[in-house]
Amino acid sequence: MAKAKVRIVFCEGCKWALRSGWYAQELFSTFHGKLAAIELVVGESGQFQVWANDQCLWDRKEQGGFPEIAELKRLLRDCIAPDASLGHCDLEAGAE
Repeated sequence: MAKAKVRIVFCEGCKWALRSGWYAQELFSTFHGKLAAIELVVGESGQFQVWANDQCLWDRKEQGGFPEIAELKRLLRDCIAPDASLGHCDLEAGAE
């Protein structure tokens, strides 16, 4: 199976570049070997979206705000490697 490509689209004017970079770092470290690339893209005013291949995993305007990192990892896992374990992130989901 081809490795996934993740795209994080963020509003530069809102100063979300640092947050986007942190999400990218977390995703790369969690999905080591499963990602071909993570692209950071400057978007429109107020925009924050996370895409895996052609599927939108998170849209700040639709979901309201930003995802917790554990939630974003679960969304990406479910999209690219549904059988993979996320360890403590899966345990956090069970405690909800």
